[in-house]
Amino acid sequence: MSAAGAGMTWDPVQRAVLAELGLPVLAGALPEHPMGDALLRAAGRDRASADAAALLRGFPPASALRGDVAAKRALWPVLRRLRRAAGAG
Repeated sequence: MSAAGAGMTWDPVQRAVLAELGLPVLAGALPEHPMGDALLRAAGRDRASADAAALLRGFPPASALRGDVAAKRALWPVLRRLRRAAGAG
């Protein structure tokens, strides 16, 4: 099992084991991250949104946002535009 970007990938053996156990293979599973969830909410989305993984990949990493006021300030117009497009405010 290897971390790949915003999700996980499963090799064929792992897929077979999951199938045998009756568990779904969540190819696009999003990582648990409070900041990622907060950014999705600010964009009018949630983890179940079709574009959630793509949005998270497009946002700056949390480490870049922490302590960088300019990066945060630049992100807000993007989040507002996404929120308007989602019809959430």
